Amino acid sequence: MSFLKSLFNKKDAEAPAPLSYQDFWTWFQEHEKAFYEVIKSGNDIEQKFFDVLGPKLNELKERTFWYLSGMSDDTTAELILTADGNLKHIPFVEELAAAAPVLKNWKITSLKQPSSSSTFGIKMNDYTFSEETMSFYAHEIPEMPDQIELTILHTAYTPENESHISHGAYILLDNFLGELNCVTTIDHINFKNTKDAEKELVPLAKLKDFLLWREKEFIEKYEGLRHNTEKDSYSSFNGTLKNGLPIIAIVNTDILQWNAKASHPWIAIAIFKFEGDDNNGMPDDETYNLLNTLEDRIMLELKDSDGYINIGRETANSTREIYFSCHDFRKPAIVFDQIQKENKELISFDFEIYKDKYWQTFNKYL
Repeated sequence: MSFLKSLFNKKDAEAPAPLSYQDFWTWFQEHEKAFYEVIKSGNDIEQKFFDVLGPKLNELKERTFWYLSGMSDDTTAELILTADGNLKHIPFVEELAAAAPVLKNWKITSLKQPSSSSTFGIKMNDYTFSEETMSFYAHEIPEMPDQIELTILHTAYTPENESHISHGAYILLDNFLGELNCVTTIDHINFKNTKDAEKELVPLAKLKDFLLWREKEFIEKYEGLRHNTEKDSYSSFNGTLKNGLPIIAIVNTDILQWNAKASHPWIAIAIFKFEGDDNNGMPDDETYNLLNTLEDRIMLELKDSDGYINIGRETANSTREIYFSCHDFRKPAIVFDQIQKENKELISFDFEIYKDKYWQTFNKYL
C-alpha cells in the first residue's frame, strides 16, 4: 500500500448536495473497471484515481475520509478507507465500507488493519522506528487499575525531538496495531530515551499480546454494565469566571461516586455557542428554549439504558456544554453529527469525544 491521499482539498464555490452511501457506491461501480486498471498499472494514480475519488468522497462528507490504495494480490485492488486516527470520523468510515457492494476485482477495507508481518518499521525525519529502536513498558496505577498507560522508549529520543519521535511512533503503532486498536486500547503514552528506562524493557513486538490481554480483562469485568439514573440526585453549581461572567452547572453528583466509571470510558461533549454578550454570557429566552429542545433531542437518542449516561450541563461565556459518559464512541458521533447538520442555520454546534476511563473531566464538580 504505497499511495496515501488526504481530502484536505480546495472547497468548491458551492458545496454539492450530500450523497448517500448508496449513491457513492453506485458511482464507484460505474468507474471501478477504469480505477482497477489504474491501480494495477501503478501509473498516474494521483491524477486518474485520487483526483477523481477525492471530490466524490467530499460530496459524501467533507474532510472525513482519507484513503490508501494498492494491489492486494495479482488480481485484486484494495481501497482502504481510513479516518487517519480521527475518532469522530471512524463511525462514518465504518458505515461507508459496510455499505460497499461486492466487486469482483476489489477489496474494500474499513480502517487500516493490524500488520500481519513479523517484522515492521518505518523511517521518518531521519529517525528509524522499529523493533530495533523502540521498546515499551506499562505503568500500574493503583487508584486507576484499568488505565492502560505506556512508556514508549526510543534510542534517539530527546526532549528537543519529542514531536518527531512521538509522531513517528504513533504512525508506526497505527500500522502495527491497526487504526481502531491504536485509538481505542491505549489511554496514554509517555516517551523516553531507552537509556532512561525506569522499568524492565519489553520488546515492541509483544505490545499486541499485552493489549489483547488487558482488553480481555476489561471486557470480562465491564461488558454490559449499565446504570439507571432515574433516582440519581442532581446538584446546581453557581460561580463566577475570571472575566466576571457567571457560570451555572447542573450535574448528576450521584453518578460521580460510581465505582464502575471505567465501564463508560468515552466522554462525549455537545458544545453550543450562542450570542450572549448582552446577557452576561447567558442565553436569552428564545435561545434558552432552543437549547433545551436540542438537549431533549440528544437525550432521546443517548439513553442510560443503552450505555450513554448524561452527567449534566454547564452554561457560561455564551457557551453551553452537555456532558455524557458512554460505553462506546460511535453513536454519540453519529447523533451529534446529525443534529449539527439539521441545526447549522440556527446555532453553532460542535462536539468532542475522547477517552477518559476515570472521568477526570468532571473532577471539578467533586
